[in-house]
Amino acid sequence: MKRYFLEVMYNGTAFHGSQLQGDIPTVQLAVNKALATLMRRPVETFGASRTDEGVHALSNFYHFDNDGALNPQLLYKMNAILQDAISIKAIYEALDPETNARFAATSRQYRYRIYGKKNPFLHERALYHPYRLDKNVLDQTAAALKEYSNFETFSKRNTQTKTFICNIMDAHWEDHGNELHFVVEANRFLRGMVRGLVGTQLQAGRGRFDVDGFRKIIEAQDCTKADFSVTGHGLYLEQVKYPSGLLVQIQ
Repeated sequence: MKRYFLEVMYNGTAFHGSQLQGDIPTVQLAVNKALATLMRRPVETFGASRTDEGVHALSNFYHFDNDGALNPQLLYKMNAILQDAISIKAIYEALDPETNARFAATSRQYRYRIYGKKNPFLHERALYHPYRLDKNVLDQTAAALKEYSNFETFSKRNTQTKTFICNIMDAHWEDHGNELHFVVEANRFLRGMVRGLVGTQLQAGRGRFDVDGFRKIIEAQDCTKADFSVTGHGLYLEQVKYPSGLLVQIQ
């Protein structure tokens, strides 16, 4: 039995998240159906990183097993039958058939896009936030994140997580003219964490509290202190990183 990885890009607007939820439209359901159609058997996939309703991905991964080599036209055929909102970017073979898409990943990187001047072409692609923001304060709050490892404050309630410990490797804000982007990379993320980080930092950027107040919110380890109100459509999963040499691209 061989293990294969699909690298998938999608516009999350039409989906109720990336993870399988019965017959509810999700990215994983669409991928599973396409594989089953082309391989003429039920196919079970396992995702690398769960994204919520409306969240997009420039790169996410699903692994599945197959007894033998794949059809050399599988990537082309999958893209031919998948809806326009999903694209298979590449197919890889795992050198170790026990490699797991979720647990083998060393980090994930997300980007949240915000724009301040109304633009219909950014609708459902970024968050419209027409308020003055202090970029210097945002830079300070992003830098402060790397001082901590417990992010219970930024985890939604009623999740099955056993630990709130995350290693944030990078967190910064980028000025793109009419857009501000928050970029964060960590070994793992809690459910709702990136949106909580963004929403709470925006409150600091608007002057509701300073960086010391932001630190107190983190240290409270209380999700009622965070702001999770920013929408999912401004959020992009940009990268899922694996150790070099773990996967070999075959299509």
